[in-house]
Amino acid sequence: MAELTLEVLAKRVETLERILNVIPPESNTPVKDWRLAVGMFTGSEFMKLVHAEGKAIRERDREEARREFGE
Repeated sequence: MAELTLEVLAKRVETLERILNVIPPESNTPVKDWRLAVGMFTGSEFMKLVHAEGKAIRERDREEARREFGE
């Protein structure tokens, strides 16, 4: 194993950060990371409508299943 100098440790940390996507790769390609989208639509009126419609669809499905299976 190589001697643990500051330079060697710095290189190892950099490699680990790249593996874990903590820092972007050395290129002009943007990093795709789903975590960047978290909170993107918070407070959006459109997303409130989307959620409400999804909830209504799920409730209709539940009611249909209850009628079909006699719950």
